[in-house]
Amino acid sequence: MAATHDIVFLFDVDNTLIDNDRVQAHLSEHLIENYGAAARDRYWDILLGLVDELGYFDYLGALERYRLEAMHRPELLRMSSWLVDYPFAERLFSGALKALEHARQWGPTVILSDGDAVFQPRKVDRSGLWQAVDGRVLIYVHKERELDYVERLYPADHYVLIDDKLRILHAVKDIWRQRVTTVFPKQGHYAFDPQILAEYPPADIALARIGDFLDYGLDSFRATK
Repeated sequence: MAATHDIVFLFDVDNTLIDNDRVQAHLSEHLIENYGAAARDRYWDILLGLVDELGYFDYLGALERYRLEAMHRPELLRMSSWLVDYPFAERLFSGALKALEHARQWGPTVILSDGDAVFQPRKVDRSGLWQAVDGRVLIYVHKERELDYVERLYPADHYVLIDDKLRILHAVKDIWRQRVTTVFPKQGHYAFDPQILAEYPPADIALARIGDFLDYGLDSFRATK
């Protein structure tokens, strides 16, 4: 059985460490420039439909479904390479790697993300995050439902969860209560959605950006409401 750590830091990926809104905007631009606005719109409709169906963005799955509708457009086959070879390291938020380094002086840093089993791991790897956390990467469909497994793999007296979604922070807080300190980097569209902000209580710590994580010491991360 793994040794129990004093504290473990759990970092989300999209819009927490990686500027995923910028990636999506770049993807939309690429689709329009290479395949046309109609193709962009149809691909995006399929993608959002898969989010409702699966609970996460399945970029490659959406491409496969779109391909079935456009089987006689061989140029679409190049889109998969654009996705899997995307330079995610260039989309890291300023201070993202330093935030991981700052946290690891006190305990293990772990990537805790939602996503598919192909594209999301590729994103974590190509961005350099996989190496930055020494391979401690967990990717689920609904991570807030997998906390028992997180505890088994990385047992700790206290956890710090860093995530751009108040819904996730609230769900985890509701389960772990004072065993977790929630950190909310206000990055990405979810972080500024007025409906979401009104629906969920604030996190223990709010950051204007992930780089501000460096301004906090261990005592701050232990404190919880």
